Amino acid sequence: QVQLVESGGGSVQPGGSLRLSCAASGNIIGTNTMGWYRQAPGKNREFVATITSSGNANYVDSLKGRFTISRDSAENTVYLQMSGLLPEDTAVYYCRLTNLGRLFWGQGTQVTVSS
Repeated sequence: QVQLVESGGGSVQPGGSLRLSCAASGNIIGTNTMGWYRQAPGKNREFVATITSSGNANYVDSLKGRFTISRDSAENTVYLQMSGLLPEDTAVYYCRLTNLGRLFWGQGTQVTVSS
């Protein structure tokens, strides 16, 4: 089993920044892909960004330039640096890890952007 623990969420004013972290532990075998998804109230969970063990990153087009994903592969920790935050970025942000056909989710961390 694999455990994912997110941190770094909170409330911020429009235009502000936050950095989310997600630490993975447990039975992670070999290479893996970690990423972030988000779910706004009343909406489906949507893709934000992923990054492979080797550092290849992929983003949803609408967030390129404002959000940056990175990772410490030695520690199996992934980060999401968010800047220029907008009210529509308000959502629960979930960490995800895929490894050898297995899929794991974190519990989510709330991000609220409001003046």
